[in-house]
Amino acid sequence: MNSETRNCQNCRQSFTIEPDDFAFYEKIKVPPPTWCPDCRLQRRLMFRNEHFLYKCKSDFSGKEIFSMHPVEGNRKVYENDIWYSDHWNPLSYGKEYDFSRPFFVQLKELFESVPIFALSVIRGVNSPYSNNFDGYKNCYLVFNGNFCEDCMYGVTVGYSKNSLDLTAASKCENAYEGFWLDSCTNVFFSVQCSDSFNLWFCKSCTGCNDCIGCVNLRNKKYHIFNQAYTKEAYESKLKEFNFSSYAAVKKFRAQAREFWIPHPIKYMQGLKNMNATGEYISNSKNTLNSYLVREAENVRYCQYMEIGPVRDCYDYTTWGSGAELLYETLNTGLGAYNVRFSDECWPEVRDTEYALYCQSSSNLFGCVGIRKKEYCILNREYSKEEYEKLRKKIIEHMHAMPYIDARGNAYRYGEFFPPMFSPFPYNHTPAHEHFPLTSEQAAREGCFWKSSEDKGYAITKKATELPDDIAEVPDSITQEIVLCEDWEKNEASAQAHNCTKAFRILPQELSFYRRFNLPLPRKCHNSRHNERLRHRNSVRLHQRTCDCKGSGVEKGYQNASSHFHGAGACSNIFQTAVNLDRPEIVYCEACYQAEVA
Repeated sequence: MNSETRNCQNCRQSFTIEPDDFAFYEKIKVPPPTWCPDCRLQRRLMFRNEHFLYKCKSDFSGKEIFSMHPVEGNRKVYENDIWYSDHWNPLSYGKEYDFSRPFFVQLKELFESVPIFALSVIRGVNSPYSNNFDGYKNCYLVFNGNFCEDCMYGVTVGYSKNSLDLTAASKCENAYEGFWLDSCTNVFFSVQCSDSFNLWFCKSCTGCNDCIGCVNLRNKKYHIFNQAYTKEAYESKLKEFNFSSYAAVKKFRAQAREFWIPHPIKYMQGLKNMNATGEYISNSKNTLNSYLVREAENVRYCQYMEIGPVRDCYDYTTWGSGAELLYETLNTGLGAYNVRFSDECWPEVRDTEYALYCQSSSNLFGCVGIRKKEYCILNREYSKEEYEKLRKKIIEHMHAMPYIDARGNAYRYGEFFPPMFSPFPYNHTPAHEHFPLTSEQAAREGCFWKSSEDKGYAITKKATELPDDIAEVPDSITQEIVLCEDWEKNEASAQAHNCTKAFRILPQELSFYRRFNLPLPRKCHNSRHNERLRHRNSVRLHQRTCDCKGSGVEKGYQNASSHFHGAGACSNIFQTAVNLDRPEIVYCEACYQAEVA
């Protein structure tokens, strides 16, 4: 079969379906997509609340609980212990299929009537203020990860201990303010580093220890701004830098970032891959057009899979852990197999389509909240023969009577849920991080918006009034309510990235800063997360030519070694997530490897 170019039903832009794509769609018996990859991803991300919690009342007990679902989402929410109990029966909400109305209209009504769990968590210990995790212990405001202990303020963090303020980190210990770290210990204010320890303000360093302000180093130690020092001289300079001072940290962070810029970066951030395209991919094979993925094989258009293995999936967002044959699905994993067009289905969900918040079940179609059942449609049980016959009729009906949204998009069998299904405000989803919209634009997409609330915090101290050095911080700081620096500077800008306005320093947090001689933060955890995202490259890929000029100079950078293409410019063309307007020098794999020290 040849490649085909089609126009996206949503954005009207052209996109290409490759022969291997057609083979996958035929394998799982679904029609080819009518939306382009970007629009498909944006639509899925609208259904994920990654790192926001809300206070609401349980629709079962009336008790005030923390939930990932805001009241505005118009969903019935039960506290988790009740949802998993025998106090209610999801089959009691079952409906007979009505062939006079579109499938999605009927499923939305069911979704609004069946209770769903408050938090998407499993095997949690003393981590009531975290969400989207498996196996967290003593964690606070840590989201989207697996098996962490004694961590705080993180997003997409797995297998880590005693670390604060991390985004996209795995197997880290005693780490602080980092992005895309892997197997790092005692690493502070660093990005894209792996297999390293005792790093400060480093970027793209691997197998290094005791380095400060460095970039693109391999297996080095006692380096500062890529220059070698003796152990004694290094330790003397480290003391001189005085990183216990907030002013000193702020100044050095700016110097380090300025130093990083003229050094080339690799076209794709990833390690130990074979045939991979996208960004932030590691230990993967045949992984194409994907983003923030570990331990995957034969996947395409997949994102945020922090735990493997993952095999044979397309358009799959978030989780992993043994997932196989998933398509247009998110928030699903832990042994999920052959799941399509579904959300929050785990563990061991199999042979399922259009399911929401279902667990340990198989052969479901258009169900919500089902547990340990099979052969159900709209939460009604059928025999195997009845199920297969009715499923076929419904699919035919979905093609004959599609749901048409306000923009004129037709939802037949093969489409993910319409945006109107999402129980989350657009600006609290990762969709807004990758595809930012205004509240008016979000409304036109069928989504709602949640503005920052004034929670009436009685501010007792401004960020600018905090002690500069950690040595000057009294124990009483844990009693203060601090005004976030971002809110103080520009309230409108702070609200745009969901600043909480005020924050507190918790006792265990203070102990961490004192242990590692770090100054207090000046921003709330949401603003700190937003700042780390500035290091993150786009999910979109752009075609460009390698910036290497051979013996020439590019943006002030002169190669330190000879390259395969000699003195002339490199002609390699690649796809990269580095936006074309970014100042970095982008090298192909061969040129980059020739330059790393």
